[in-house]
Amino acid sequence: MKIARPNPDEYASHLQKYIDLVKDDEPVKGLLASRKEVVKLISGLSKKELKFRYEEGKWSIKEMLLHMMDTERVFAFRALQFSRNDKNELPGFEENEWAPASKADARKVKSLLKEYDAIREASIQLYSNLTDEMFLCTGIASKKLMSVRALLYVTLGHERHHLNVIKERYLNKSKSK
Repeated sequence: MKIARPNPDEYASHLQKYIDLVKDDEPVKGLLASRKEVVKLISGLSKKELKFRYEEGKWSIKEMLLHMMDTERVFAFRALQFSRNDKNELPGFEENEWAPASKADARKVKSLLKEYDAIREASIQLYSNLTDEMFLCTGIASKKLMSVRALLYVTLGHERHHLNVIKERYLNKSKSK
């Protein structure tokens, strides 16, 4: 399902880096492919790797996974609200408070991946059943205008960003320690 790339006036400029990571105009298909990549990557890591922090104060891989899940949930709710023409403003969320509060490191990876899969399936179903008109709907979240299609692109790009971070900063460094 082709969905045109959002215009720059449909999202806050700091989100451009995520949209740039989505290379085609089929982001729902990208969500499907990304699900397989995340599950394969995370399920192949040791307990030590999953809790590794490449620097003091940085999240573990488990916390990063749960952060990606939390963000996807928040963005899917925003997409749902905006697609239903609900014009109530939505607040932001403080990711740096959410991550440690999640207690991700205390959870079993199997539980995290099961929840991840459920969230991803819900997102795929939501976005797969929106009309072209609904993708153009907008709303305000975090005091910024956002379109539904921008939320979809940012969701996928945000995950790709964090997968790149995991591969570059966590896995390479954890193997050398």
